[in-house]
Amino acid sequence: MKKQEILNKIIDSKIVVVVRAETTEQALNIANACIAGGIKAIEVTFTIDYAHDLIKELKRGLKDSDILIGAGTVLDVETARLAILNGAEFIVSPAFNKDVAKLCNRYQVPYLPGCLSVTEIITAMEAGCDIIKLFPGSLVGPSYVKAIKGPLPQANIMPTGGVNLNNVKEWFDAGCVAIGVGSEITKPAKTNDYQEITKLAKKYIDLVK
Repeated sequence: MKKQEILNKIIDSKIVVVVRAETTEQALNIANACIAGGIKAIEVTFTIDYAHDLIKELKRGLKDSDILIGAGTVLDVETARLAILNGAEFIVSPAFNKDVAKLCNRYQVPYLPGCLSVTEIITAMEAGCDIIKLFPGSLVGPSYVKAIKGPLPQANIMPTGGVNLNNVKEWFDAGCVAIGVGSEITKPAKTNDYQEITKLAKKYIDLVK
């Protein structure tokens, strides 16, 4: 899939669910529960053991579907390449890394780096990053996006952290193109309540529609 197609799908889906888990099996169950709830973009974090194998397994099971599987918590070039070679369609980091940006450009895979300051955002955009992950979103809130969009109306912002059912509309009203949601959806996995994850996913989908 071409880079622009993936970017368009992320923006169209409006939600990227961040999957963190204690085991590969739990992560797989979370991802499937989210997909059952209508989520179209899943970020598998490399805090999970053998995350690259999980990405490959999800991609194999979702062959010919329109679900995007990406890699998160990617801290270096080696991890980014491992993720891409195992099928990751987008790469997400908690901070900007110019070498990861270069690698992703080489493979034509979208890179969504975590940035907070205007300087970081501009640096990432100049390195070819089309969507900027505002992280941690909980530190600044939707009003910060409005402030950024003043001098940088062209910036495509996706907050992660601090996004919940009560403020989804505020983030989009502020000008965000998508949102990243983690434990606000995936927390029920701690009690193996995957049906609740599906219900929460549906609530977010209904809100962004």
